[in-house]
Amino acid sequence: MVIGRRKDGARATVLVAHLGSELYGSDRVLLESVVGLVGGGNRVVVALPSAGPLVAALTTSGARVVICPTPVLRRSVLRPRGMVRLLADTARGLVAGARLIRSIQADVIYVNTVTIPHWVLLARIYRVPVVVHVHEAEESLSKLGQQILTFPLLFATRVVSNSNYTVAVLAAAHHRLSRSTVIYNGIPGPEEVTPSRASLDSTLHLLYIGRLSPRKGLDCVLDAMVELKRRGVSCTLALVGAVFPGYEWYEQQLRAQVTALGLYEQVSFEGFRATIWADLAAADAVVVPSPNESFGNIAVEAILGGRPVITSNAPGLAEATAGYQIAQNFPVGDVEALCRALTWVVDDWPQIAAAAHADIALAQSRHSPTEYHRQVLELVSDMVTK
Repeated sequence: MVIGRRKDGARATVLVAHLGSELYGSDRVLLESVVGLVGGGNRVVVALPSAGPLVAALTTSGARVVICPTPVLRRSVLRPRGMVRLLADTARGLVAGARLIRSIQADVIYVNTVTIPHWVLLARIYRVPVVVHVHEAEESLSKLGQQILTFPLLFATRVVSNSNYTVAVLAAAHHRLSRSTVIYNGIPGPEEVTPSRASLDSTLHLLYIGRLSPRKGLDCVLDAMVELKRRGVSCTLALVGAVFPGYEWYEQQLRAQVTALGLYEQVSFEGFRATIWADLAAADAVVVPSPNESFGNIAVEAILGGRPVITSNAPGLAEATAGYQIAQNFPVGDVEALCRALTWVVDDWPQIAAAAHADIALAQSRHSPTEYHRQVLELVSDMVTK
């Protein structure tokens, strides 16, 4: 049913703004949002700061992609040089964004992150309803930092969050944000689930998928591998992902750490993958050790692929894995607890494999892309017709 219409019957134009052009968690959720909006009959224009693999996927979905200068709030702006760059980028972003809004005559602006607030300002200037879809829960910031980061949300027409935990963090900064709508991410699974190994041999094959970043807790996994090796349990770890531009130093540091720990034959750096299902099929279990996540798409993707997932007990990850038999949490940074969780995978392998079928069905129900498309489409359509 086509419901992306204005009161005059014309197709609605939705301007979608995003902070990047890759294919990590929030990028893939953006793609699902666009698929839902296009499927509802909207004309969708996506503003991205640069070209990247996301562009082809968006174009295939039926959206038009425009490269538009976009200032992004990152921790680097707290330094004097970063602040100067942000001000210059903001000036360019405001001019380019204003030109784009006027040229396409946007009916709604859909901002896919809290870190590009200039779109909210532009929406207010041009009196266009704006929804901000929040994927960040920066609880590690000071109270003042959280209040500053989330202040623009007070001027959004609607705020959508990816988890109850994200709403709680927003509400701690500004109580009014407790009214944010929660829409769980729509997460497609593999076309066909590859069965896990009937039995484990002498080596447990682990998989990490995501950014290579000092904020992702990879040290804990490496230390756990060393400890398990000392106990006679052999593990390999495939790292699928890349660093942010400018963080190449971290990958070099991580490689040096792997070598220093004597794990150079057990840890492989696979780089970024546009599609993860082949890597997941080759793995026995997935590890998500991050000390802070607003949700945890990869944890759900692991379950959709029929693989046990071991995550930290960060609130967003705990929410993402609640109720699944093949998921287990460990206290953030606790190497011994992570070792116990990985040993659970080895010791309870037959039971885990048997429980995977029910968990796959549950994850498909909770994160149905079709249901996600419907919720996003209804939200935006309601804003168009008011």
